[in-house]
Amino acid sequence: MKSSLESNDREFLERLHRLGSGTVQEICTEMGVTATAVRQRLIRLQGLHLISRETVRSGRGRPHHTYRVTDSGLRELGDNYADLAMILWRELRSIEEPAVRNRVLGHIQDALVSRYGPFVRSESLGERVEQLMGALSERGFDVEVDLTGPLPILRENNCPYLDVSRSDPDICELERAIFRRVLGAEVRLTQCCLDGHSCCEFQAVEEGQ
Repeated sequence: MKSSLESNDREFLERLHRLGSGTVQEICTEMGVTATAVRQRLIRLQGLHLISRETVRSGRGRPHHTYRVTDSGLRELGDNYADLAMILWRELRSIEEPAVRNRVLGHIQDALVSRYGPFVRSESLGERVEQLMGALSERGFDVEVDLTGPLPILRENNCPYLDVSRSDPDICELERAIFRRVLGAEVRLTQCCLDGHSCCEFQAVEEGQ
């Protein structure tokens, strides 16, 4: 999954969160930078919905603005779950009883299908692939759709499960199965980052083709 943060954005968000909330001047004092630099970064991060602005009115003085990290910003700061994902996947794959392991994998697949499926409703396969792209993009996946060929292709420019897939390529099959169920069509993994390609490509195929 891609991050919209620049190199210094994360530190800015972390320090503002520790501050709780603050005016431009309070943030300048906390971070030791100019008001111009603070305002530029606030505008940028507000545009990404990572920081919110609140107008405060007190007494007879002029109202002032305070800034705080939004829930989206907090989720961005907490987006460090690669190690946890690796541990959970290894523990899942280590379940010795096949029926139990497959049941858990099925529940994971069902949950992800339920997450993306409601956004994919079109009669046209190409449009369904585009709808799936939109649902994935909303959750931070760097994806695009190629409709120039005879079959629609969903392209992941960055593997969202790279560390896990390097340890166990079966995660790729899980993702393909999820896309197949969401799209209601056969899906073929025609390119994969694990094979040295720059992206993963999933080609959707109508039944009978």
